[in-house]
Amino acid sequence: MKLIVLGLSLSSSWGNGHATTFRALLRAFAERGHDILFLERDVPWYAANRDVADPDYCRLAFYSDLADLEGWRDEIGGADAVVVGSYVPEGVAVARFVQAAARGVTAFYDIDTPVTLAKLSRGDFEYLSPDVIPGYDVYLSFTGGPTLRRIEDRYGAPAARPLYCSVDPDAYPPLDVPKKWDLSYLGTYSDDRQPTLERLLIEPARRLPDLRFVVAGPQYPDGIDWPANVDRIDHLPPAEHAAFYSASRFTLNVTRADMIAAGWSPSVRLFEAAACAVPVISDVWQGIEELFRPGREIILAESGDQVAEVLRGAGAEAMGQAARARVLDGHTAAHRAAELEAHLDGAAARKSGPIAQPQRKSAEIPVQDETYSPRAL
Repeated sequence: MKLIVLGLSLSSSWGNGHATTFRALLRAFAERGHDILFLERDVPWYAANRDVADPDYCRLAFYSDLADLEGWRDEIGGADAVVVGSYVPEGVAVARFVQAAARGVTAFYDIDTPVTLAKLSRGDFEYLSPDVIPGYDVYLSFTGGPTLRRIEDRYGAPAARPLYCSVDPDAYPPLDVPKKWDLSYLGTYSDDRQPTLERLLIEPARRLPDLRFVVAGPQYPDGIDWPANVDRIDHLPPAEHAAFYSASRFTLNVTRADMIAAGWSPSVRLFEAAACAVPVISDVWQGIEELFRPGREIILAESGDQVAEVLRGAGAEAMGQAARARVLDGHTAAHRAAELEAHLDGAAARKSGPIAQPQRKSAEIPVQDETYSPRAL
């Protein structure tokens, strides 16, 4: 199929998790035989921090504003499917334009579902509004579970389907490097994540001055009191993620408050770290036990005492390997590309007929029916 994606960013991973998500998914989607165009709003903060210029799996083009986007009307009209992502600048206007211009399937890909729904409930229509949701043929959500029914029942989406984040295992392999840190964390600063980071990393760091910690990610305020044994890395390009995780005895997963409340909202960092076979310590939210088995594939912690106890113990190499096996079995970009294809085909079938009919190899990952339950994951 010919797919057009209008997303927050493909060119720059600076300060966002969208770029790595799109890169892994679209590379795998292209490997299934599809043609992809990614349209990105040209904004100065990403233009100054681009780490992908010419991807080999899709065309990447930029538009300066809505008037400039008009020049892509014919391509959008001729595409088999058009996907608009969350946090796209002027996303409501972009949605109206796409829904008017597209003749194929239209989809909204919400990489921030709980945040989106919280914004809608406050009347904040920064990139999505209730009136455009029914105009999308399918609503693809980073969050599964009961949230999907809410999107359909409350906001009138014709179909809400889970499309969790994933990982490209070739980009996140286990690396044989010296262990530099006992506990690491990779993530952009967020007001609602900071209390958990304080509780599960900074507090244990103060309590265990003989151990080494690191926090990587931009936008942390200057006023944070970092213990002397906590290293800071302002920005870590994706190409360095695997080495970062592999140099950690354990790594920490911290979830935003809206995503904890919704449940079934795994972060892309969770899958990336697990793919590197690094044992993950995570905060607790409903649905995580359906992704990784607690105590065997992941460690769940609610207090600094629990984290400190884990760090005082021996390594958990077997747990890291088990987590990697779980990721390879069901959470790679190839799995998500097959699911995306099934969801778009399902939406097309409801309109007229299937659009994706690739030649499948016997060893290829099977496509699940587009009505599958997210609990099966």
